[in-house]
Amino acid sequence: MGIDVHGLNLLMHAKKKKLFGNTITIGRQGLHVKERLVKKLVDAEPSYKNQIYCEELLTEYFGATVVNSIDNSAYENATHIHDMNEPLPMSLHEKYDTVIDGGCLEHIYNAPQAFRNCSKFCKPGGQILHMLPANNFCGHGFWQFSPELFFSLYSKKNGYEETEVFIADLSDTQKWYQVKEPKNGERVNVFSSTALYVLVRTVLKNDEFSHAEVQQSDYLYEWENQSFSELQSTGLKQKLKKINFLYRILSPAYHFYLRIQRETGLNGRNPGLVVIDLKSFI
Repeated sequence: MGIDVHGLNLLMHAKKKKLFGNTITIGRQGLHVKERLVKKLVDAEPSYKNQIYCEELLTEYFGATVVNSIDNSAYENATHIHDMNEPLPMSLHEKYDTVIDGGCLEHIYNAPQAFRNCSKFCKPGGQILHMLPANNFCGHGFWQFSPELFFSLYSKKNGYEETEVFIADLSDTQKWYQVKEPKNGERVNVFSSTALYVLVRTVLKNDEFSHAEVQQSDYLYEWENQSFSELQSTGLKQKLKKINFLYRILSPAYHFYLRIQRETGLNGRNPGLVVIDLKSFI
């Protein structure tokens, strides 16, 4: 667990929105960015020195008044020892202005409870930040996360606002890809040959949040707008299947095209993504 350059850029982006105030990190977050790059990104004093963990950086340059941490084990001297698979004690509810998950929830089996805990930590009006594995992290933890989850989880109807979702390619530190919210039954599919992070910022509007309605948007659209019989008869793929010989010819070519796309990493052929130049964005 730790803050790398993409994580540091997410912190910089969040700082533009609000100072961090009382802050908690899920797991004690190490700092995995070279000192010279930290100085450049946060405009640190010449005397700045990297510490093993991120607490001093957050208090000195991000407006954090206190930085606590929570972990299931005391091995890194976290402030609170608690298993995030279980509900938080009431004493930790609504204590923090900023909640930072710098790559921890993928290691927690009961992910829905861990997400609820992140919101329970948060004061009304506070912000939640996630830096989590997306594509090509199989074996790193229990989970890899889709951008779709965060649009559904951190929706306005569930009690959140200002939700932003980005994709970061670990092989490219110069840009991000902002994810468009899926709408009208269209999925935002993200293919890549490289490892990707999903980066998220959201704001908890009040203490009456809910995680009861978290559904994939394209299925909601289908359920609300079409019957099963209609679905069976619509769509180019279904129509081509009815022309058997044409489908047999075109299907291999289409799958070859998809394979080429996936081998080229992230690029403009991902229509649900908007390229962001970090030099001008952060």
